[in-house]
Amino acid sequence: MLNLIRLIALYMLAGPLSAQDISTSAREFTPVDQMLAADWYDVEEINRTWRHALVRRPAPDKGITKSSIKALANEHYAGVKYPVVIYLHGCSGLWAGSIKRMEMLAAAGYAAIAPDSFARNKYPKSCDPVTKTGGLYRSTLMMRQQDALNAVTRAKQLAWVDANNVFLLGFSEGGITAAMMRGNTPQQHVNARIIEGWTCHAGWPEYQGLRAPVSEPVMSLVAKHDPWFQADWARGECGAFMHPDNGSVSIQIKDGSLAHQHGLLEAPALQSKVLAFLHTHTH
Repeated sequence: MLNLIRLIALYMLAGPLSAQDISTSAREFTPVDQMLAADWYDVEEINRTWRHALVRRPAPDKGITKSSIKALANEHYAGVKYPVVIYLHGCSGLWAGSIKRMEMLAAAGYAAIAPDSFARNKYPKSCDPVTKTGGLYRSTLMMRQQDALNAVTRAKQLAWVDANNVFLLGFSEGGITAAMMRGNTPQQHVNARIIEGWTCHAGWPEYQGLRAPVSEPVMSLVAKHDPWFQADWARGECGAFMHPDNGSVSIQIKDGSLAHQHGLLEAPALQSKVLAFLHTHTH
């Protein structure tokens, strides 16, 4: 019943969605006591998140191609290589807001690829959106980082991707992942990162701060009164952790209704700032 209610809500928010767009809405979570450290790094589990990734990219007719990695992974080079943004979803999985963000990027000339971490066979519940409680499974971050690193590496191998222009955009838990992901090889590095809905302040040390190298500028966007981050240890913004001279930008919304929101990229003014940041760091 709850899954049906959520599907109806998604439909009302964004209109008809394809089956793949709502694939994460019916997730049944693995009990925490059944999770093993080996599950975090299981290659087949990681690859499932890539195989179930959604894709939005510019279309030849100036529209948007709405597809998936399953459909496009083996597509031959057609004369256009797109800069790409790897979109990392929040703790509730892919939803209508994810699609809106991806289509905003595609309309601006960027391909957007969203790996689906909920596609893992074993995946624990990490948050409660109703009570706005996170951290239900501490090691979720380990899993999300492996999924993100794999997506960056695999995206650079696609014939239609410009491997010199790959970015991260993470929302909420995906923003934590974008903040803390550390690539160990050139194939795992990105041009720049965007964090939406995260403060970079945490009680767990592996969640605290930024791990982006100086070569990867960061833009962060967070509301001062974000309802998810009102505990004393969670308040703040990411600016204090940024390299001061590499083009990183921290934006904290302090006034108006937006200052109380978790998702910020519904706002056209912030969309413009994100697109300008991407353009600046596109070679």
